[in-house]
Amino acid sequence: MKKTGFLLCIIALVLLNSCASQKRKDQTISLSGAFALYPLAVKWAEEYKKINPEVRFNISGGGAGKGMADALSEAVDLGMFSREIAQEEIDQGVWWVGLTIDAVVPTINSENPHLAIIKQKGLSREAFKSIFIEGTTTDWCSILNIQGNSKIFIYTRSDACGAAETWAKYLDGKQENLLGVGVYGDPGLADAVAKDKLSIGFNNTIYAYDIHTGLKRPGVEVIPIDINNNGLIDPEEDFYETFDGVLNAIAAGVYPSPPARELYFVSKGKPEKQAVLDFLRWCLTDGQQYVKEAGYVPIDQNKIDDYLSEIE
Repeated sequence: MKKTGFLLCIIALVLLNSCASQKRKDQTISLSGAFALYPLAVKWAEEYKKINPEVRFNISGGGAGKGMADALSEAVDLGMFSREIAQEEIDQGVWWVGLTIDAVVPTINSENPHLAIIKQKGLSREAFKSIFIEGTTTDWCSILNIQGNSKIFIYTRSDACGAAETWAKYLDGKQENLLGVGVYGDPGLADAVAKDKLSIGFNNTIYAYDIHTGLKRPGVEVIPIDINNNGLIDPEEDFYETFDGVLNAIAAGVYPSPPARELYFVSKGKPEKQAVLDFLRWCLTDGQQYVKEAGYVPIDQNKIDDYLSEIE
């Protein structure tokens, strides 16, 4: 009898531990993917835990490609994604909700010897295309139509990511068409540009600017885009000095789209875990108050309503 009672106690303990483990799993939300969305996802997780302390988050970067792959393989609850959803991904059963808007901006080193001229003239879409896609322009002096020689050192992303795909799409290409030395991740690409005086690259806005100061991150300058292609940055095109200026231009539709784009959470089919659905609903409602604070542009209410209807 004593032996039977002992075994029953062991079985009860195992069942209790199993139930507790399952409860923790049900209250854990895992995310991976786009560096573009990573800072906002972290901010949302911090704020959400204040009112839902029982929920746990596992959040990792790795690029939009990893976020999509992890979501489709169900390795995570939500993938963070930063480019247009492709038909191939739709065919594989991807489900998504849009969350916010940001943009990719072209970057150079803040000590580029031609910085004053670059900020005065900017570069046109065709000029960027000749550098990043066609490889027909390799010198700063030739593209600025001035005397001298200053070789352009191009940096791009080595990881499959929304930033590179979005920047390439603006230039009529795909990520694999982008020339340059491949660097992993948004932070890595920003660091590479900041260390090379003759560099050119691109970054998601949250990595080109310092959210705390509202200014460009040390060592990095943003190249103004000559949108109307007149060889001069006009007053309405001159909004790059502060983070707020760029965000306002994105919100107003002045900054081109692409490279302005919507950011998403994705999953393999609609999530079944209640904790995930509750978090998504919060992100699109109460969580929207943190979007501007985190350095992003809100999506309009009509889109929010559409995405909320997908969750219900």
